[in-house]
Amino acid sequence: MTWIKPSFLWMMYRCGWGAKEGQETVLAVEITREGFEWALRRACLSSYVRGVHADRATWQRQVKRAPARVQWDPERDLHLRPLTYRSLQLGLCGEAVRRYADEWTVGISDVTPLAHEIRALVRGGDLDSAARLLPQELPYPVADELLANLSP
Repeated sequence: MTWIKPSFLWMMYRCGWGAKEGQETVLAVEITREGFEWALRRACLSSYVRGVHADRATWQRQVKRAPARVQWDPERDLHLRPLTYRSLQLGLCGEAVRRYADEWTVGISDVTPLAHEIRALVRGGDLDSAARLLPQELPYPVADELLANLSP
C-alpha cells in the first residue's frame, strides 16, 4: 500500500522534516484531480466506525475489496504538534497503485531542500518566515456524496 498525504506539515511530521532514516528524500507528487477522485469514490475508511458501517463484518469485506482507504489524522502546526482538525490520508493498493503510477502522476519534485529550510527557520524561532515558505494548501472542493461514507 502507498499513501497520498496531501498535507505538507503532516508529511513533515511523518518523515521528521526529511531526517528520519529511510525518509531523507521528500517528494511532492502532483496527480490529476480525476485520479484523486477515482480513488475517493472507491475508498473505504481504514478502520471500523460504528454508525458509518452496518457492522464490523461488512466493513471488513469493504476494506478487502476497496482499492483505496481513507484515514483522518490530526493536522500539524509548524512545531509538528497536532491541531484540533484532521487531514485526509489516502491509501492506495492494487489497481489504484497502478493507476497512480501509470496514469495519474503528472509531476514529481524534490522538496527536501524546502523541508530543511523550513525546519531550520522553525528551530531558529522565525515562524513567520517559515510559514511564508509553506506550500499553499486550500480546502479541496468536493461534492458531499464523494465523502459521505468516508467521514468518521
